[in-house]
Amino acid sequence: MPQIQLTPAERREHRANAHHLDPVVLVGGDGLTPAVQKEIDAALNAHGLIKVRVFGDDRAARELMYQQLTADLNAAPIQHIGKLLVLWRPQPAKERTIDEDRMPGPRDVKVLKYSKRAGQRPEVKQLRVLGNQRLTPGGQIKRAKKPKLKSVKKRQAD
Repeated sequence: MPQIQLTPAERREHRANAHHLDPVVLVGGDGLTPAVQKEIDAALNAHGLIKVRVFGDDRAARELMYQQLTADLNAAPIQHIGKLLVLWRPQPAKERTIDEDRMPGPRDVKVLKYSKRAGQRPEVKQLRVLGNQRLTPGGQIKRAKKPKLKSVKKRQAD
């Protein structure tokens, strides 16, 4: 697989985004085994931008490992500084299935609660409204109204 080529500006942006990341995969004394390579591939699929820590002291071996990872996993080399390797690969698009029977999930709503005393500031509250609940104009959470059931005789008349 060919290695991904990035412009210096793209590489700089990815380096900045990777600054706060912790290493996701640690390469031990056995070096780059197929199991480690599989974990790095899974981390690239999940995160896109990852750091790998190599515990070997040989810089040439780390550089060779870095080049082998970028070539085998079709990843872009972002940075090799000390024992840290930074790799990037675009994340694959996730397939989502739409389920019509699914109810809406919880949503967070900000509500203003006014004080009964004049001149007081209203208090902002963050409330979580579940799928089977509704928010009243007064800022309270109540169960959603169910459709009113008709009697058997009225249903037959319709």
